[in-house]
Amino acid sequence: MRNLREAWDYLTTPANWHGPEGIWTLLVQQLLLSVTALVIAMAIGLTLALWLGHLGRAGFLAVNLTNVGRAVPTFALLAILVTLDHPGTETFGPYGRAGLATLIALSLFALPPIFTNGYVAIREVPAPVKESAAGMGMTGQQQFWRVELPLALPLVVSGIRLALVQVWATATIAALVAGPGLGTLITEGFYNTDYPKGIAAAFVVAVVAFLLETAGTLVERAVAPGRRATPRKAVRLAVGSGG
Repeated sequence: MRNLREAWDYLTTPANWHGPEGIWTLLVQQLLLSVTALVIAMAIGLTLALWLGHLGRAGFLAVNLTNVGRAVPTFALLAILVTLDHPGTETFGPYGRAGLATLIALSLFALPPIFTNGYVAIREVPAPVKESAAGMGMTGQQQFWRVELPLALPLVVSGIRLALVQVWATATIAALVAGPGLGTLITEGFYNTDYPKGIAAAFVVAVVAFLLETAGTLVERAVAPGRRATPRKAVRLAVGSGG
């Protein structure tokens, strides 16, 4: 209980939130790492997943290859990357020491839920909907943008939400290679037996993870109503929105 009380005292002391080593600065650093890694994973994984899902080709193989990454611990991958000449441990802009290695490791960690959900979401669009869209004269591109993607969006957003929360929580490993983020306070606290400091930083990580999860859930719900439309209604709305 004493550690918890002292952790609370640490969190409620304004001086601990400001400065280059303050909680706010480290929180922003970790958010930058997490969001950048997520954007990279989306640019690669989501684009490929939606394309393969629309074509209906090589998806099963791609999903399984992507999920192989789940068996490789992110820290083990990071440890390998920092031992190489490139990316190594060099400072990478605002991402700090071993920043490029950390971004690569986190981006690969974010790929499985983004790719799997994106591919499955497109493939789960009912065949009658696709047939109706084709029967109304839609091209493949129109069918994807006006019918398939709107219906798949809730599951796509779900994968992004899951990846974001996982990457945010995992980004604390950057501190293990002297990188930025709240992991710095956690490792310093427990290494120096300053447990309240480590507990306080871990609490902040947990609270932000909860907020990100909540925000992602709200976005997911916001895009969900279109999924409840019947196949015929979905296609009629799509055709109508196309002018």
